[in-house]
Amino acid sequence: MHINARCETPGTELNPRKPIMRAVKKFLLACALLAGVCAGASAQPAPAAAPAAPAAAVVATTAGVVDRTLKGDAVCTRCHDESESAAILSMYKTRHGVKADGRTPGCQSCHGTSDAHLKDKGTPPDVVFGKVKGASAPEVQSKVCLTCHNNGKRAFWAGSQHQGQDMACTNCHTNHRNGGDKVLSKVAQPEVCFNCHKTERAQTHRISTHPIDAGKMACSDCHNPHGSTGPKLLVKNSVNETCYTCHAEKRGPFLWEHAPVVDDCTNCHTPHGSSNTPLLKARAPFLCQQCHSGDHGKNIYSAGNLPSGNITSVNGIQGVANQSPPAQLNGRACMNCHSLVHGSNHPAGAKFQR
Repeated sequence: MHINARCETPGTELNPRKPIMRAVKKFLLACALLAGVCAGASAQPAPAAAPAAPAAAVVATTAGVVDRTLKGDAVCTRCHDESESAAILSMYKTRHGVKADGRTPGCQSCHGTSDAHLKDKGTPPDVVFGKVKGASAPEVQSKVCLTCHNNGKRAFWAGSQHQGQDMACTNCHTNHRNGGDKVLSKVAQPEVCFNCHKTERAQTHRISTHPIDAGKMACSDCHNPHGSTGPKLLVKNSVNETCYTCHAEKRGPFLWEHAPVVDDCTNCHTPHGSSNTPLLKARAPFLCQQCHSGDHGKNIYSAGNLPSGNITSVNGIQGVANQSPPAQLNGRACMNCHSLVHGSNHPAGAKFQR
């Protein structure tokens, strides 16, 4: 007699799928209970969020500032209207005339309240910009501009070359100009800089130059006129770093490096323009021979220092046609062989050859 934990009806067989079905039912029931718990938790009210600042208050504050600015402008525009020879009212077509912006200054923000000027028109305003008669001192003019524009590229204005030359912001910028400030346009900016830098203007018209006249580059791509931590008001800390912003393929580091290249790009190149391509200070081989005076890079022979003696062409004993020219005269350029003058990563590139 077999004793079983389960009683089975005689003549029937145990179904092998029943245990699996019971397990599936238990799993589905557990999932349903878990879903109910989650739904109850999500139904609870969320904590109240912090009340946001009313937009109406911000709008009211901006409107109040704009209203005060317009009232201040009205004091000036009662006299300085469209009849002025200078474009006074064109200010409202520039960035400084966008009254929808609460940060926009008004006439009195820059020129001062000018109470004495309001009582006596012969008395100039508190601050007079530009180079006109009775203009304020350059430091006074710049101080007004730096009240708002005192960060970013203007951070190093104090002590810069232009500030040291008693220049003011209005020497280059024109705030009232309709159509925008010239120095903010790549096409028109060089015209402003060339008013003082006339040597650089002449250099840009040589056969090899950066595309400044084409409007693809401007002076501010390399120089920061408001001051810099580098030399020559450069936008980077050194000449090479400034050049590498465009000429990244010359940056290196290379396995074989050329000393004058690592030192300063201007050892060989003149950035504003040259009569020798590509912007070289002198054409090869003369440029290379300023340093390489030995081996086959020695100085070019003249008629008085040939290895076989001086040329005596009077009696035809030693004619010029019989002399063998040195190697650098045959090629006319050292770069015909030493093409990788900026540096080489080839294991056999110590001579910067191909």
